[in-house]
Order: sequence, then C-alpha cells, then structure tokens
Amino acid sequence: MRRLLCTALIALMPNLVLAGPIRIKDLVEFDGVRANDLVGYGLVVGLNGTGDGLRNAPFTEEIMSNLLERLGVNVSGEQYQPKNVAAVFVTATLPAFARAGGQIDVTVSAIGDAKSLLGGTLIMTPLNGADGQIYAVAQGAIIAGGVSADGQAAKVVQGVPTAGMIPSGARVEREVEFDFTQLESMRLALREPDFTTAARIEAAINSEMGRGAAEMLDAGTVVLNTGGGSPAHVVSRVENIQVEPETRARVVVDQRSGTIVMGEDVRISRVAVAQGNLTLRIDESPMVVQPNPFAEGETIVVPRSAVDIQNEPGTGLAEVSGGTNLSEVVAGLNALGVAPHDMIDILKSINAAGALHADFLVN
Repeated sequence: MRRLLCTALIALMPNLVLAGPIRIKDLVEFDGVRANDLVGYGLVVGLNGTGDGLRNAPFTEEIMSNLLERLGVNVSGEQYQPKNVAAVFVTATLPAFARAGGQIDVTVSAIGDAKSLLGGTLIMTPLNGADGQIYAVAQGAIIAGGVSADGQAAKVVQGVPTAGMIPSGARVEREVEFDFTQLESMRLALREPDFTTAARIEAAINSEMGRGAAEMLDAGTVVLNTGGGSPAHVVSRVENIQVEPETRARVVVDQRSGTIVMGEDVRISRVAVAQGNLTLRIDESPMVVQPNPFAEGETIVVPRSAVDIQNEPGTGLAEVSGGTNLSEVVAGLNALGVAPHDMIDILKSINAAGALHADFLVN
C-alpha cells in the first residue's frame, strides 16, 4: 500500500514523456470563438407526487397560474394544490457559431422542496443570455440522475434525483452577432500562461505560415495575423500545428484521500528526514471490591488505570538525495517507506525547508 502511489507515478511518467507535442487548438482559446451561458426559469410537470409543496414554494404556484392564464385557463390559489409540478432553473451553454434552429443540451435543477424530477417533463422555457435577450427555448422529458425511495421509518436516496438533463432539449432561436470573416488579426489566449510556451507557439506558426504571421505579446497572448485571407482557413491551419508546451513544476496533494501527484519537472534538493510516531495508550480496568461474607460494609468500584507511552522507531534520520529527474525523486521518497498520508506531511516539511523546487498545492 505504501509503495503503490510512488509505483503508479513512475509508471505514468513514461507515458507523459512519450505524449510529445500538443496541437495548438488544445493549448489556446481563439479570440471571439467562445460559448455563452444561458439560464431560464420554468416548470416541470408529470411528477409522481414528488413535486413542490405549493404552500412551501409560492413561486411554483405563481408560475403555474401565469402559465395556465396564458393558455386561457382562469384559476385561483384555492382551487388547486397539485403535487406533480416543480419550479426549476434551466441552464445551457450556447456554443460558438450556433445557428438558429440548432439544438443544445440543457440541465434542469429543482429550486423548491421537490423530492425528485424523475419522469417529469419541462414545459416551454425561454433561456436568456447575460444581456437579457432570449437565445433558445427548452422543452422535453427529463432524464434524472438519481433515485429516491422512502417509507414511514426509512429513506434511501441514490444520486441526485432533484437534477437532470434533456439531451438536445433546447432549440436555438437567436444567433450571437459576430462577423468572423472581417477579422484582420486574432488573439490566441493560452490556457496555461507561460512565456516559453508562447514563444514556441509564435515560432511554430511563423515557421508554418511565414515570418510575421504571429507575434507574442506576453505569457498568455499570441497575436495571429490573417494576412488578408480567410480567417476560417487560417485558423484551420494554425490549430493543428503541434507545439511542445512547457509547464511549471507542481506537486498537488489531496489530504482527504491521501493522493499525491507530481509533475515531471519536480526536483528535490539533498535533505535528511526523520519521521516517527508517538503513541499514548490508557487502559481503564475498574475492579469491584466486596466486603467479606456477613460483614458490614458495601460493594464499591475501585478505579484501575494503566498508562503506557510508546515511541515507535519510525524511519530514523534518512537521507533523500537530490534528484535530477522524477524517477530519482520518487525513488528517494519511496526509500523512506512511509504511508501516503505520512508522505504528505514529509513533503510539507521539505517544502517549508526550501528543498522542494515546485509549486506545492494542497486541496
């Protein structure tokens, strides 16, 4: 168990090295080519008694009354109290260059006290963008991602039954106005800003398309000149150019699960580490004392405690030699022979001592 993590890291590193160059389209975001978030407020019907309690969620009653009135049905709050409806928020992402008539997926989430959306149907719901305009309309049967069952004395919930999705559940009604063909230059925004990676992207584009086609502005931006040609054709050529990215050395630690992930460029200077555990054990063994037969007295309980302190030997003072590559770093840490949770504490101490040459991120 204690060597499993380090062994897995060593096994993964050759795969990372063999991955080689990455396409530019996987390293950058093209200026103007972006998605837009949509949100709407709607009503789900057809639930099997698992909807909102209208007295606990008055907004559900209000939206239902408005919907029925638009359909020509005049009702009041005292004439109906259905349990098969629920108020929901509907969210979606409008992809770049989405055209009117296209379909997109939507996510539906209950906002009242509904127990489950399983089997429900979303009624026509307009989806608004950040500018308040309606860009799509959603409707359809919900695929819920969980199950809920309860009785008088027990309840079982698996997954999240109060949220679900509708594949291709919204139809695009309005397009985002953006004339891509008029661009004379375009910015490439690096997802992981780095001067070396940006310089390599600039050099790769200029080598493929001619000098002056790309210019690095900073660690996160490279400007691409279309040269008066079709921007779409230029982007199609650029996005498939391969570049070997440069990443910062990082150690990521998840304290809850004891997971440790190290990047390829992590280095550790030569250090000495001592690690051990102090165990304090207290055993209570109360003893009952009774008087002699036919003698005066009473039965009492006499406390009896045994206290023991044990200092386990641990690893002693072990030397971790400086590693020139990840395999040597892992081998040095693995030589300490400790469990992953103890390894996290050791890495924290090595980082505090200034011997860990990497970004140390703790989740």
